[in-house]
Amino acid sequence: MEQKNSKSRFLWYAIAIGVIIVFLLMLLSSVLNVGEKLRNISRYLEYSFYVLVFLLVYILILRPVNIILFSPSFSIETTLDKPSRKNYKVYKKVSNRLIEQDILSDEVKKEIMDAKGNQEELNIVLNKVFNKHIKKEMNKLIRKNAKTVMISTAISQNGRLDLYTVVVVNLKMIKELVYMCGFRPNMKNLSKLTINVFTTALIAEGLENMDLSDLLPNSTLNAISDIPLIKPVMSSLIQGISNALLTLRIGIVTRKYLFSDAKEITKEEIRRGALLEAAGMLPSVIADAVSMLPKKFLGLFKKKEKKEEA
Repeated sequence: MEQKNSKSRFLWYAIAIGVIIVFLLMLLSSVLNVGEKLRNISRYLEYSFYVLVFLLVYILILRPVNIILFSPSFSIETTLDKPSRKNYKVYKKVSNRLIEQDILSDEVKKEIMDAKGNQEELNIVLNKVFNKHIKKEMNKLIRKNAKTVMISTAISQNGRLDLYTVVVVNLKMIKELVYMCGFRPNMKNLSKLTINVFTTALIAEGLENMDLSDLLPNSTLNAISDIPLIKPVMSSLIQGISNALLTLRIGIVTRKYLFSDAKEITKEEIRRGALLEAAGMLPSVIADAVSMLPKKFLGLFKKKEKKEEA
């Protein structure tokens, strides 16, 4: 059994590394392509572009990955484990991270501080804090990043740019969730998350070529064909909503890996539960995103209708 688990972990690690290599090659190809065009204008402009890309890759990708990897591995399910000196050290480290943040009230922070001297008491307090307070903040953070993905990919008309946007925002979201908790999922689950992120990014790139005729019935297409700009706007909006749903799912899966418990331990239950919960969060994300669009843009079609009636 142990050998089987070891093989399974190795397989997930290998797939995750392979996916990362493919992404880096795609990124390198895009960078060299732009650099070659800039070379025709100026060598200095080309070199400046490479420096800028390096800085962006470090800030937006390498730094978040570094924070995630070097956070302690921990899970709420370990509060059910037998006490050990190693776990106690991790609990204290996580407690210090939580106390440093602004998401908890002074009363809750004091409760954590008072419990730090006793491992069993600290286990109980941490379990309560994570399930009662942290989960709510994590859900807010997940919705916020999904909204960012929706707006960015809806506005963008470039599939490759959508791919990079989804990767960067999702890595940022995982980093923020890990930082908020003070710990990360184990390496096997991190590998699964890595594969999820880059698979979602590839889907985002593919959505750029999506045809509305494949999604909507002919009667609906005929009804909206007379309205100016509606087809490209609807296509972009559907792309943004699809990417937001996938981002919600990744965020929820991350949270479930961090908050695994006896009630939900199989990967099938995690996947199914994450998709259902993501679908439940999606309407509020869409409402928030639409509210950020300029009022003039939203009133474009109403003005058109009024003119026609006049």
